[in-house]
Amino acid sequence: MLSVKHLLGIKYLNREDIALILQTADTFLDVINRPIKKVPSLRDITIVNLFFENSTRTRLSFELAEKRLSADTLNFTASSSSVSKGETLIDTVNNILSMKVDMVVMRHPQAGAAHFLSEQVDSIIVNAGDGAHEHPTQALLDAFSIKRKLGSVEGKKVVIVGDILHSRVALSNIFCLQKLGAEVAVCGPPTLIPRHIESLGVRVETNLRKALEWCDVANMLRIQLERQDIKYFPSLREYSSLYGLNAAYLESLSKEIVIMHPGPINRGIEISSDVADGPHSIILDQVENGVAVRMAVLYLLAGRQPE
Repeated sequence: MLSVKHLLGIKYLNREDIALILQTADTFLDVINRPIKKVPSLRDITIVNLFFENSTRTRLSFELAEKRLSADTLNFTASSSSVSKGETLIDTVNNILSMKVDMVVMRHPQAGAAHFLSEQVDSIIVNAGDGAHEHPTQALLDAFSIKRKLGSVEGKKVVIVGDILHSRVALSNIFCLQKLGAEVAVCGPPTLIPRHIESLGVRVETNLRKALEWCDVANMLRIQLERQDIKYFPSLREYSSLYGLNAAYLESLSKEIVIMHPGPINRGIEISSDVADGPHSIILDQVENGVAVRMAVLYLLAGRQPE
């Protein structure tokens, strides 16, 4: 049983929680690879997917995970709801919960929205990304993917490359990987690395080659232009020349490393197609593993009685 009622962020999980989620995900990965891919585990549970931000991969992954567990699902997008007419978050959620919904999977552009909601409504909340704060299920599936590929996370060296400043994936990954015993570094232009990030116990590197020669795994993040209100570097072309990864660059390293990406990929900017689709990449494995991890999260949270 998990030590938390909600999944609001990796920050609130302990190592045992993470280990239990990954262990349970192993079981569900077997389920989704067999001919009959459904189990009746959440047959009596109703889950609403509440997305106030655009999403494709995360929303579809949660929907598929819910269907694989036989849950009843509702899908909500803010652009086609009364939110566009001025309805508040609390009113929206309370209206949905009055329909006897057990769990809410929410993505919201404001950091802390999931935590706020968990204090206002009597339902299990799963954070599917809140602003530039956290994206816990992405970090869990990334850790699960590393474990599946390399046998364990403990002792591995992982570098997160790109727009660290605006990335909820980066923060959740730092928390998750460190709790599992990995060494973590961040790499990118100085303008895209948060001040004082060293206080989280991570290495900071602005030279991509040094970072890649150090690591076992490189998690390549996209530049999040939609969250940038000023220019943080001269041009995408210059960024790509300094921090973009292509096959020739990868082959010039002194060792083989594993390449990851949370998506969506900006091909030709942070990563080239020959790397994304190449033998070092586990990007498609991450997508498959994401369904199993989200099944594990929903299953374990539903199994805990509300406090």
